[in-house]
Amino acid sequence: MNTRSITVYLLSGGAAFCTSGYALADSVTRFDDYGPLKTYAQSPIQSNSLTPLMRNGFSYQPGTVELYTTGTIASVWAKTDEYSADYYQNALSIGGLWQINNKWVVELDYTWRFAANNHLDNLTNSFHDLFGIGANGRDEVDDHSFDISVPQYGVEIHDFSGETLSSAVTFYTSYQLFENAHHGLSLGGSLYYNYVPSGPFKTNNFEQSIQLNYSYRNKKNTFYSLFGLSYRHNDEVLGNVPYNTVAFAAGAGYQYQLREKHRLLAEYHIYEGATDAASDLSEPSHEILLGYRYHMKHSAIEVSMIENVFNMDNSTDIAFTLGYRHRF
Repeated sequence: MNTRSITVYLLSGGAAFCTSGYALADSVTRFDDYGPLKTYAQSPIQSNSLTPLMRNGFSYQPGTVELYTTGTIASVWAKTDEYSADYYQNALSIGGLWQINNKWVVELDYTWRFAANNHLDNLTNSFHDLFGIGANGRDEVDDHSFDISVPQYGVEIHDFSGETLSSAVTFYTSYQLFENAHHGLSLGGSLYYNYVPSGPFKTNNFEQSIQLNYSYRNKKNTFYSLFGLSYRHNDEVLGNVPYNTVAFAAGAGYQYQLREKHRLLAEYHIYEGATDAASDLSEPSHEILLGYRYHMKHSAIEVSMIENVFNMDNSTDIAFTLGYRHRF
């Protein structure tokens, strides 16, 4: 073998190695990106019906399977001339995602949302006192109550600790419309079935939604966005409060990679008022999420805090979520 042949051989081998290295690096990046926070809407009306979840606009490595579980505790407080709500809602979710190929992903999720004392009133009152924030009437009632009142529609539900608020199965699938190194765009749809057989929140409803997911990534920075639309067959769900048939949702998120295993996330979600039962409930709800995710070899743990802004009487006062996600 002459010198020229050796040179060509080495250059060809180096090019092949670099190409495979870039492909491997890309696959690792895709596999390591868990996307936005696995945190559902916390506004009382939206949380107990189908509301689009912010999702990754990029696909994952084909064949990826993810199993996850999350737990959420929340405190609901609202007091107006038209209605009042003072209770705790908690949620446990379990689900799985499968990236079938470069184009299609499917996900199945079950969420049980229930009323139980999680003692957040004490934390909320201390937080308000520390920063000098008004309590909006919370300090005028007993802590750890469970009351919903909408007199105009004859809704009076009290002392419902231990009751199921919703018990829902959601099937989601999406198709990758476009993807390159920096941009990802996908179109998804969900089917949702909520069945509560007895109690004050007894219901049996079927809902659907569609959503557009766009993401942009550049080195340690990733941006997410969502625009979705929900459609409800039933016009009464939570305590016979009348729901609107159609509701929009939108959101934006940002993820920053601090180090190899550490991510910081911030998201802003806006949900169209899901009911015209009261003026405040007909206004959009705004939720800000702050989260942290710790990555391990094949899994991640994430925590998030959700706070409502702008309108204090149509969203959860505060909520916390803890989740574990495992990839195969």
